Amino acid sequence: MNPNTRRTLEFVLDNLVWFMLLFVLLVFSLFVPNYFQPGIFANIIEASSVLGVMSIGLALVIIAGHMDLSVESVAALAAMAVGIVFCSAGIGMGVQLSPDWLGVPVSLIIALAVGSAIGALNGLLIVKLKMNAFIVTLASYIWVRGVVLALSGGRSAQDLAPAIRWFGVQRLLGLPLTAWIAILCFVVFSLIMAKSRFGRHLIIIGGNQNAAFRAGIKVDRILITSFVLAGAIAALAGWLLAIRTSGATANLGMGLLFNAFAAVVIGGVSLKGGVGALPGVYAGVLLLSAINTAINLMGLPATSTQVIHGLLVLAAVLLDTLKLSIRQKLA
Repeated sequence: MNPNTRRTLEFVLDNLVWFMLLFVLLVFSLFVPNYFQPGIFANIIEASSVLGVMSIGLALVIIAGHMDLSVESVAALAAMAVGIVFCSAGIGMGVQLSPDWLGVPVSLIIALAVGSAIGALNGLLIVKLKMNAFIVTLASYIWVRGVVLALSGGRSAQDLAPAIRWFGVQRLLGLPLTAWIAILCFVVFSLIMAKSRFGRHLIIIGGNQNAAFRAGIKVDRILITSFVLAGAIAALAGWLLAIRTSGATANLGMGLLFNAFAAVVIGGVSLKGGVGALPGVYAGVLLLSAINTAINLMGLPATSTQVIHGLLVLAAVLLDTLKLSIRQKLA
């Protein structure tokens, strides 16, 4: 195989999910009535903002060779904490700060503190006590959701403070600010993964933790940091969710975990660790959102969404295996 063919093949493999996204958008634009219009594409980006942010944290942990099942419940708890403090109806306390804009940083700090604390607890149990990540984060998924139910008593917090809700109302270049926040997160964390020592070490640890330790990399510190980041990023997703819904309910965000896993796997992150890039994850999120939009426009039942997502994940795993096989032949 000549060098040009090899480079072309590697480029296609590295960006396969983007080609899939373009193909899906082209097919839907041709065959789904009213699909090809700027408003639909803006809606696809807007609808993927919360899921996209949550997928970033999940991808970091999976690239490090672990997993975090608690992100969905962490987002719900962060949203409920913000809702209880800053909503004025339901179980909301209606706290008002002066000036009003102070509500934005304070609510964000509350959410991030909640997420970081749970992420740190997960990381310490997994790294320091050598407990299984699946079991620890599954337990967190359950007990954190239980805390949400206990705090809310099954009721909801409504009417989020207008100063915070402002982010969900204002638009820039046709997109809400929440969508721009998600895009900014992908840009920032993509640069961190590509350019920083933390990102490079995280990938090395995911590829071979023992080799990373022998190379002098501070494995424990980086792994705990990845879990803290996953919790904080999930909390940011919860903050965005609270803004988008103007409050919080006890079952807020249910189902996001599995969609986040689907987006991460479709985006090319290997469940074995050590492989994956965040731009691909964003393409995976957009792909899911594009499919959901097409299903809604075609008037198909909601159950079709779950079936298609499940099949997409299976296809992504098969593709991942195929890509690994091709790369081994190219090496």
